[in-house]
Amino acid sequence: MLEMYELVKNDVTKRKKVSLDFLNEEVAKKTLKFHSSFEQYTETPLVELNELSKYIGLKDFFIKDESYRFGLNAFKVLGGSFAIGQYIANRLGKSIEDLPYKVLMSDDIKKELGELTFITATDGNHGRGIAWTAEQLKQKAIVYMPKGSSLERRDRIRAHGATCEITEWNYDDTVRYCNELAEKNGYVMVQDTSWEGYEDIPTWIMQGYMTMAYEAYLELEKLNKKPTHIFLQAGVGSLSSAVTGFFSSVYEDDKPIITIVEPDKAACLYKTAKADDGKLHPVTGEMNTIMAGLACGEPVTVGWPVLNANAENFLSVPDSTAAHGMRVLGNPLKGDERIISGESGAASAGVVSQVMTLEELKDIKESLKLDKNSIVLCFSTEGDTDFANYRDIVWNGLHSNK
Repeated sequence: MLEMYELVKNDVTKRKKVSLDFLNEEVAKKTLKFHSSFEQYTETPLVELNELSKYIGLKDFFIKDESYRFGLNAFKVLGGSFAIGQYIANRLGKSIEDLPYKVLMSDDIKKELGELTFITATDGNHGRGIAWTAEQLKQKAIVYMPKGSSLERRDRIRAHGATCEITEWNYDDTVRYCNELAEKNGYVMVQDTSWEGYEDIPTWIMQGYMTMAYEAYLELEKLNKKPTHIFLQAGVGSLSSAVTGFFSSVYEDDKPIITIVEPDKAACLYKTAKADDGKLHPVTGEMNTIMAGLACGEPVTVGWPVLNANAENFLSVPDSTAAHGMRVLGNPLKGDERIISGESGAASAGVVSQVMTLEELKDIKESLKLDKNSIVLCFSTEGDTDFANYRDIVWNGLHSNK
């Protein structure tokens, strides 16, 4: 028996339009130019799963595989590095376009800046991106992780020279603790969660994620393919807001149907969409889900208006859906390419596979308007960033205590 899916339909035709000037193609060109100046930059693959699309009844199915990003096995470094670059540019009174990798990481910039300490809360991937960027800059990073975080992810952050500890709090309380330390000690808080008075850096993080979306868009253009549907997993909603805003901007006249996917134990965007009362509705408590990167309870304030105006569907799904996605992508049909996708990375692909094949999800399939003419785009945002947990899930199934 499949665990519960919950769907909220959002009639975007009745929503007030919001400006997408900060997430348009011109901004995406700037972020891609910045990231492509890095020595470690290579474009991540856009994988076309022809056999899977035929098997489950789609016209085409594309997965953007972020496990190759900068050798860090996840997309998160895109947001953190761009935000830090923009922060430094502002501090020096320069344009980020004048600070490519070699300049940004130079000793001259370090001397001009002095010693900086960047601090953040993370479930793993974001913190590693911040630690990696600080390491390149020859600066300091302090990272705190919520209760229950993977020791493997902690140790990978420490390997970049950062201070990293696991707290006894959930993600959102850990964010608050980091912000208190930043204000007390003059650290630079680099977080995709936003609140009143703290929205510039979360906005820059969202803009950094557009490199991933823009690469996918350009590759689809070369193939003369346009997605009819985009599925985006969400924690606080920064990634989903960035990608939603970008594709809603570039495809303004014929926008794909966009569906936001969240774990049922941390579905703050779903909950906000369902309430539809003009307020944000956080989720509290431990949020004990295998989708660690999505275990966030408070929606990003700068991103929600973009989602509310442009995302047609909000889905709350069980952990078993992400586990299913991990197995589908990791065990491809003959002729398709294998994708190693972690617990958060595989959530959206798991939704597409289950919705297209399970009779008990037939009504949701119809509501999402998925059929044999659909061209679907998903983003696998991480590889096996927690190797032991990845193997346990794909080999043995879900933990009994999750």
